[in-house]
Amino acid sequence: MRAAWVGLVLLCAPGVTQAQPLETARWAVPTLHTVGLLGAQRVGAMLLWRRAFSLEDGARNRRFFTQALTQPPRFDARRSLFEWDGDRWEINAIGHGLMGSEVYLRFRQCGHDGWTSLAATAVASTVWEYGVEVWNSRPSANDLLWTPLGGALLGELRLLLWRSAGALPAVPRGLLRVLADPFGSLERAAGSPC
Repeated sequence: MRAAWVGLVLLCAPGVTQAQPLETARWAVPTLHTVGLLGAQRVGAMLLWRRAFSLEDGARNRRFFTQALTQPPRFDARRSLFEWDGDRWEINAIGHGLMGSEVYLRFRQCGHDGWTSLAATAVASTVWEYGVEVWNSRPSANDLLWTPLGGALLGELRLLLWRSAGALPAVPRGLLRVLADPFGSLERAAGSPC
């Protein structure tokens, strides 16, 4: 975990982040991207795990909501790494890291520095845990922490890959950029300004 903190500090250090001045950084595109991502995740979860993400049992949904407001986030230190909330490690380590990197990367590509992008990812994670998923499960300490931290680490790596493609000829550049940022590539193809 110490390596993650060191890497995060180095990635967000001045001079490394290459952010635009705050007044030229764009907010609408990454914010709408994040809202769309959270909405798509909610719909996808309801289709893949009907019972777990159902909104049909009002008493059950209210119980989870009440737990979120009256109890701390789930965390069981007796469980294995990335399974502290009872979910499989793949969902927590990979899934939440990738989700966080999607938010982080869009903010970085729209001119925000590493710290602002990390904060935006933390806000998105909190909105997911306490605003979207709260009706079906108690918030998770693991998810609240790892989504922004893992997202920043993976997002910064994706940003480096995306930027390094700029020196390549057109076809390999396009392929590498789509590989590094498939959703952002679709948005840019549709006219997104960043």
